[in-house]
Amino acid sequence: MNVRMLVTRLPVLKSGPSLNFGKEFNMNTIRQDDFIQSVADAFQYISYYHPVDFIKALSAAYDREQSPAARDAIAQILINSRMCAEGKRPICQDTGIAVVFLKVGMNVQWNASLSIQEMVNEGVRRAYLNPDNKLRASVLLDPAGKRTNSKDNTPAVVHYELVPGDGIEVICAAKGGGSENKSKFYALNPSDSIVDWVLKTVPTMGAGWCPPGILGIGIGGTPEKAMLLAKESLMAPVNIQELQDKSARSESLSRVEELRLELYEKVNALGIGAQGLGGLTCVLDVKILDYPTHAASLPVAMIPNCAATRHVHFHLDGSGPAKLEPPSLEDWPKLTYDSSKGKRVNLDTLTRAEVAAWKPGEVLLLNGRLLTGRDAAHKRIQEMLAKNEKLPVDFSNRVIYYVGPVDPVRDEVMGPAGPTTATRMDKFTEMMLAQTGLIAMVGKAERGAVAIEAIKKHKSAYLMAVGGAAYLVAKAIKAAKVVGFADLGMEAIYEFEVKDMPVTVAVDANGVSVHHDGPMEWMAKIGKIQFAKK
Repeated sequence: MNVRMLVTRLPVLKSGPSLNFGKEFNMNTIRQDDFIQSVADAFQYISYYHPVDFIKALSAAYDREQSPAARDAIAQILINSRMCAEGKRPICQDTGIAVVFLKVGMNVQWNASLSIQEMVNEGVRRAYLNPDNKLRASVLLDPAGKRTNSKDNTPAVVHYELVPGDGIEVICAAKGGGSENKSKFYALNPSDSIVDWVLKTVPTMGAGWCPPGILGIGIGGTPEKAMLLAKESLMAPVNIQELQDKSARSESLSRVEELRLELYEKVNALGIGAQGLGGLTCVLDVKILDYPTHAASLPVAMIPNCAATRHVHFHLDGSGPAKLEPPSLEDWPKLTYDSSKGKRVNLDTLTRAEVAAWKPGEVLLLNGRLLTGRDAAHKRIQEMLAKNEKLPVDFSNRVIYYVGPVDPVRDEVMGPAGPTTATRMDKFTEMMLAQTGLIAMVGKAERGAVAIEAIKKHKSAYLMAVGGAAYLVAKAIKAAKVVGFADLGMEAIYEFEVKDMPVTVAVDANGVSVHHDGPMEWMAKIGKIQFAKK
């Protein structure tokens, strides 16, 4: 009989739980093929199913959100999530680096010729190369050198722990680069305030981690232990509402529970909001794991989980591969995207005068031919311009979309194609606007000061697409072809034909940034709301 997945997911709140699936000295045998297939099924599963507790928390955030821009962003994420659950296609074009937590019972026997790392890698390989739902391979070998794509998203990052018992607890998670890149660590002094450090640090993370999401915090141990605790804490269910209810009943809370509630309220009071646009909800939960530490130390790590939160838990006891039960679509709100509120833009006839007339926060619906390009393409363009070489594409009066899409399957024009973090292209912005004729850009999250200055100087604009709505964006792509740098794979330059692709004017021709003004406005509003409650 197959082992059934625990859809509600077991909380991972303590290190090293006992896994006694049978008698104390049972020696269950885990077969290699069962383990590999379970890992493969798990990574396919999480590519298109959000955890149900996350969807419920995000739906509640949508219901209470008062910021129109943030509410629109959350709606897109929820609509995208339901579409992915129905179509079994990736929630986000960044299908993540594979992370696996294993708690292996010490009485377990293996019927396997491969190592555990090799078995995990084979499961990841099968999942990411699945022809019915091929996932984007983002893992690069030789990271400080040639940075060559492994083509199958291996190797995975595996964390092992030997514990009492005769079974295996497995957690499979996919972490996108946008959120992983915002991970933070600091060695505080023992007398320093953890709350102050978090509140000072979260705004520096920008919106590239695609909020609303979850903050995982690890406290204590050593630097590497704190980071691992922060990552592992993100694997627990979203349950901050339970703590709020417990507090409302005046029940006693542990210090960690008190800290979770305090940080949840104070981080959201920063007004950052969904996608950094300003609003009531930046985090859906704050998770914390701690560990004893040296008397002279207070190491603290913080790792965010984005709007594409993806992880699943299951057990193996030798009776076969894990059986992953799909969630009910009734758990998703039934929302549709209202395109009538957007201003249609024809990219094929776009002029600089039109771009200069766009207003901060204005919703646009892009139609026509849209070029793409991200890190590797921009670097190559820079090298070609330095050598006075002809570019493969004429960017004059064109708009570029920062994206690395998922390959299409079946009758798709393009796979999920959500935006990548725009700040990585900041150092190329002056070059692109001054030397190629480009007039606007589309990406995810805020732009830095260097990019904003270039946008203002050239009377250009930066448009924000919602991170975490990749499949929704893909449905707006009616045709696609590679027009440059085909050897770069997902980082090649494509030309998309789009219809009513929703974006928001995030930086206008005057350099006004909604990612700067929005959070400031909502932090002030939230302060007044909280003051009024007292």
